[in-house]
Amino acid sequence: MEKDLSSSDRSFFGHPRGLSTLFFTEMWERFSYYGMRALLILFMTASASQGGFGFDVASAGAVYGLYTAMVYLLSLPGGWIADRIVGQRRAVLYGGLLIAAGNFTLAVHSVPVFFLGLALITVGTGLLKPNISTIVGQLYKRGDSRRDAGFSIFYMGINLGAFLAPLACGYLGQRVNWHLGFALAGVGMTLGTLQYWLGGKNLGEAGLHPTPAGTPEKQRALVRRMWQCIAAGVLLVGSFAALTLTGTIAVSAELISDVFGMVLLVIVAAVFGWLLLGGDWTPEERKRLAVVGVLFVASTIFFSIFEQAGSTLNLFAQRSTNTVLLGWDFPASWFQSLNSLYIITLAPVFAWLWMRLGSRDPSSPAKFVFGLLGASIGFAILIVPAGRAMEGQMVSPMWLVMTYFFHTCGELCLSPVGLSAMTKLAPARVGGFLMGVFFLSISVGNYLGGRMASLYESLELPDLFGAVALFALGAAVVLALLVKPAKRMMGGVN
Repeated sequence: MEKDLSSSDRSFFGHPRGLSTLFFTEMWERFSYYGMRALLILFMTASASQGGFGFDVASAGAVYGLYTAMVYLLSLPGGWIADRIVGQRRAVLYGGLLIAAGNFTLAVHSVPVFFLGLALITVGTGLLKPNISTIVGQLYKRGDSRRDAGFSIFYMGINLGAFLAPLACGYLGQRVNWHLGFALAGVGMTLGTLQYWLGGKNLGEAGLHPTPAGTPEKQRALVRRMWQCIAAGVLLVGSFAALTLTGTIAVSAELISDVFGMVLLVIVAAVFGWLLLGGDWTPEERKRLAVVGVLFVASTIFFSIFEQAGSTLNLFAQRSTNTVLLGWDFPASWFQSLNSLYIITLAPVFAWLWMRLGSRDPSSPAKFVFGLLGASIGFAILIVPAGRAMEGQMVSPMWLVMTYFFHTCGELCLSPVGLSAMTKLAPARVGGFLMGVFFLSISVGNYLGGRMASLYESLELPDLFGAVALFALGAAVVLALLVKPAKRMMGGVN
């Protein structure tokens, strides 16, 4: 049963006091993530003389896509572990500790240690991301009109951290030392975890208790299976790493990425096969889960485009964009802060708009259409400057400024709305798991975005940017045709 706090709690800008605790926890977690992400592909492609690893763009893009996909893929087991074993509250705490450890590990200049740090961050984020969003949903009763606005405020906290991170970590990493930039990201996560632990009293019962199996014996069996799976995963990864490092087997980043892509496809098929065909769902729940499937595809397409901010657009900023302002050459990673700056500015506007529209508020699928249109326009804008860049010109930074503006408008129509939709459409007994399914869509999108980034040096930039824009536009048209039937299947949920 969903755990609710009183609707009379309006201590944090008209919202429950616990939202402030989650706001600042996620702010620091995103500081950690986006600080590291702003540096990741630039560090991997930097030459050894510049302190980097000297990877080619194809390999770096594959690693980037694999990492950003794994960050969200592990939200699935992270949501399940929280639902059934440790509860969302403890899962967020454990996740924060692992993320901090991973960022500090990246401060060591070693390829094997580098991949260990990425692994720790992916596991920690898988525990933290779906569950902190689920706790936000549990602060509100069903039917509370503040829910979408609350998620928009929460989303503004995310982007406050994401705005500061590239400025601080990006400058420190690009201008002083790459590894100090990664270490600063770890400091941010440490602060966020401490704040979360101290502010737990504001959350009431939200996310505190898991939903155990029917009997103590079944619950103990679940715990045993969890530890067996963890041990098997550690053994598998450790064995693979040992065979690779000793030269017993030869692998490449592209090969690993190809295999992972096939694994992702199998996982998506298995998840939706169970959701849509299995389970003891009521007819109403089954219809809502079908809508989750539609939103999943739309979200995947959006994030395959949007998440190229850290890869394709980051490389375009570094290699083809004029970064001199008033005589000072600023780090290319600073463009990563534009998205968050726009969100900090526009999130209150969108939150007000959804509440102001009241009964005329567009449905979640309709808002997803607007999101895809924003992604399409953002890349279409870059076609002309990409042509100039192919001629050797350094283009105006205003092109990227406009691209990030439209991408941000699209994100505000899709991402916080998607988080909210999962909490409204999900049966209560799989709330954390369904939030993990939403993050699975981001995982698949990130993987596809990383593979697109691998094409940066093999395709003409105008062709690459134009194809991406048309892909998003086509998806928006198809989804627009599905809005009305999807709304009927939502059964009164908007």
